[in-house]
Amino acid sequence: MAIEKTFIMLKPDCIKRGLMGQVISRIENKGYKIIDAKMIMLNEAILHEHYAHIADRPFFPDILKYMTSGAVLAMIVEGENAVKGMRILMGATKFEEATSGTIRGDYAFCTSENIIHGSDSLENAEIEIKRFFK
Repeated sequence: MAIEKTFIMLKPDCIKRGLMGQVISRIENKGYKIIDAKMIMLNEAILHEHYAHIADRPFFPDILKYMTSGAVLAMIVEGENAVKGMRILMGATKFEEATSGTIRGDYAFCTSENIIHGSDSLENAEIEIKRFFK
């Protein structure tokens, strides 16, 4: 087992709905440590960089509108196999595929506003941590 760092972001819907404490509790109860965190307002420049892989898709303007609609909580989370473990804890990206007991399965009600983001690989975790924690 390896101690890893991953990037986790609680999205605007999580903050607006008052779910931040519950989601953080789930992360900590699973045994992960939040080693850094900050509330930030995202701008279009950082979102174009973060979502470069989908910036040409027709739904991207909706993502920009949603992700700039309120503050997010950016976090660096550390623990045993944190990247994969957090992906399991978050649940499937598509809310209808997220199982009960996962963060998205219990709290998300649509795919476009699905509570939380987490890095999908160690390489992306490093990139995203640098992007949001310069």
